[in-house]
Amino acid sequence: MHEHPVENSRTIPRSHPLYGKKIYVPRMVEGTARALAAVLRSLGVDAEVTPHSNARTLDLGGKFSSGDECYPLKVTLGDFLQITEQPGFDPKKTAFFMVTGHGPCRFGQYAPYLRSVLTQTGYPEVTICQPSTEKGYSDFGESSTLFTRGVWRAIVAADILLKLLLKSRPYEITEGSADAAFEESLQALCKVLEVTYASFDKQMAALCGCLLHARESFRKLPVQFDAGKPLIGVVGEIFCRLNEFSNNELVRRLEVAGAEVWMNDFSEWIWYTNADQRRRLQIFGRRFSMEAAEAHVRNFIQRKDEHILLAMFREDFRGYEEPHEIQVVLDGAEPYLPALGANGEMVVNVGKAVYFARKGLDGVIDISPFTCMNGIVGEAVYPRISRDHAGIPIRNFYFDGTNSDLDRDIGIFLELARSYQRQKPWRRELPAIAKAATP
Repeated sequence: MHEHPVENSRTIPRSHPLYGKKIYVPRMVEGTARALAAVLRSLGVDAEVTPHSNARTLDLGGKFSSGDECYPLKVTLGDFLQITEQPGFDPKKTAFFMVTGHGPCRFGQYAPYLRSVLTQTGYPEVTICQPSTEKGYSDFGESSTLFTRGVWRAIVAADILLKLLLKSRPYEITEGSADAAFEESLQALCKVLEVTYASFDKQMAALCGCLLHARESFRKLPVQFDAGKPLIGVVGEIFCRLNEFSNNELVRRLEVAGAEVWMNDFSEWIWYTNADQRRRLQIFGRRFSMEAAEAHVRNFIQRKDEHILLAMFREDFRGYEEPHEIQVVLDGAEPYLPALGANGEMVVNVGKAVYFARKGLDGVIDISPFTCMNGIVGEAVYPRISRDHAGIPIRNFYFDGTNSDLDRDIGIFLELARSYQRQKPWRRELPAIAKAATP
């Protein structure tokens, strides 16, 4: 691994709202959350992810919510409130990381609601750090450039590790070997990200070295590829889709039932927020404003960084290629949910379902919280997408923390997927793992 660290002496100024505080990042998705916390540490912020969710999470989240809110609010709220119960908790030295945004989703109300609950429970001094989607999460004060570029690289790298895991785990010969390779690689990634580097180029060199090592670890895993396994694309509300606690480990259950899963990347949402920012700037006549120029530069740099990190995995991700730009997804959604007439995750999910069908996948699952508007709107148009794409099965799975016969529903869905697999018009390109030598 080729690292070029310098002494990690960067500290945020005393005037910064996070100075001298410990910030907790929601464990939305294991890799990305831990990587994001590592980036914050590189800026001199004491950061870590919230503990794993448990029954107490739902007890606390349910105590301070009515049940009409999104399930992810209940989970994140419960996890944050568990922090307040820890011995020695000091609200004046604690911060919670909660991104926010406007639009049709209730997600934009999470941060103010969290503030209200903290005030009710006697902890108004807790700081809430809330970067916004409207500026591509770039509004992080004087550390915005370091934060946004570091976090972007962390997101892309964590997406890569998750993709390596999901394409390997269903075929592993030694149970647990793929999870072990993922954990080892994630720990190494976080060590790279929490270091302060003399330049962005040196950080990139260290990241490339780290990911090359991860690539080799996954390539060495003993696997037995089975072309008959149905490949299922998973879309949906970003938190519920990626947080294993919230979706009752649906991805692992699909794998146990005999499927392979292709999960929407976290980075796809960032590309969508960038595109949505450009759309709004154009609508409000600010296409040639300073904000538009900054957004253009940020988009260019993010594309460059992503290209460098993904270039090493061209062969590994053969057959798993993501759309070359978000416009491909938006174009796929256009006949069903026009991007200029609809907004938010529903557009991305619908467009990606179309992409998955044409990529030769055998089915699509939308994971959403119960009552989620994005899931409900998507469910309304999925039957038409299915009819337009040779009957590919598309199924919504809703979650609210209650028990259901999930394994039965998965079994029924996979039977439909196997039936479609035998007659689908689009053929899947087999991945490199199909040619991997098996001991």
